[in-house]
Amino acid sequence: MNKKNEFVNTNYERVGEIASIFNRNGVWYINMQIRGKQIRKSLKTSNKKESRARALALERELLKGDAVKTVDSEPTLITDAVDELIQSCETEDRRPKTISKYKQVLKGVAEFAESRNLYKLEQLDVRFVDAYRQYRKQKGAKPKTIYTEVGVIRRLFRFAKMRRMINEDPLEGLRHTEPKTEPQPFWNWDEAEQILKFSSKTHRPVFTFLAETGMRIGELRWLTWDDVDLKQRLIHIRPKDDWTTKTGNVRTIPMSERAREILQSQTRHSRWVFTAKASPNYPQGDHQVSERRLLESLKRTLEKLELNGHLHTFRHTFISRAIVAGIPEAIIRKWVGHVDHKTLQHYTHIADQESQAAMERLNRPDA
Repeated sequence: MNKKNEFVNTNYERVGEIASIFNRNGVWYINMQIRGKQIRKSLKTSNKKESRARALALERELLKGDAVKTVDSEPTLITDAVDELIQSCETEDRRPKTISKYKQVLKGVAEFAESRNLYKLEQLDVRFVDAYRQYRKQKGAKPKTIYTEVGVIRRLFRFAKMRRMINEDPLEGLRHTEPKTEPQPFWNWDEAEQILKFSSKTHRPVFTFLAETGMRIGELRWLTWDDVDLKQRLIHIRPKDDWTTKTGNVRTIPMSERAREILQSQTRHSRWVFTAKASPNYPQGDHQVSERRLLESLKRTLEKLELNGHLHTFRHTFISRAIVAGIPEAIIRKWVGHVDHKTLQHYTHIADQESQAAMERLNRPDA
């Protein structure tokens, strides 16, 4: 059997009471669970009709009694375990972003395993994960990213044990400590105003709207006029088409006067509230704004002002303003979404800085 790690969607065909068959690299295999034991075994034929007959014969033999004890199931390949986990997630209607993340991370894990000549799930252990963490660190991955990826690996092994692909979880003794949180970067309001003042006129409405709402750039790109209620002064963040919010949940943001003015100034020539300039492919200019072009524009402005940041810093700035203004934590979470108490602690340094600045003003002789 070709052991090359390739991510394929294994299609199982039920042929008996518990037996299914699937094809890998031109050879048919049987897959079934009996008395808590998973049987995954080559049927040693490339003929589908013959594979059905052999699978049914093996099923009958196993169902007779104790024959299961004499059948050796082939070790599960890493790629097979990943395929089954992804299929299970799709069956459970897990969020597309979650499934995409699992695919991305586990593809990298399988490729790293292959580089070490490891193809079977049972070959992976704590030492492998430690080596993977070191490899990702050398590649420049941040501690939070590595922590998340190891969490996905652990998810794979818990799933594999539950499905009887492995008898024991080899990562049971793995230390998986969440990295310390770091203060979130933000601009004070004077800096934010300078950024808006010197930004491109074309992109200024987008930047201002981000600063006034705390929205993520993805949420802004997918904002439609149906999501805007000018009369009630509300902005609805909700899934649509093939896009969903980060958590899959919906939320509502009240409009500031400035945000309302921006919305009122936007032309309604498209379904989207914010659109990019006309181009050969979109002569009407009715397509969504480009995150890449927005970031390039923002970076040019930040370089002029000798400031650091990115599009997401507008969100951090909004949250910092809300904290300093004394807005209750529950309301902030309701506005920005996916921010729990622990996450908000990232911003405590903001209030500390503002408090220190206030004390300095109080102690000035001319104050």
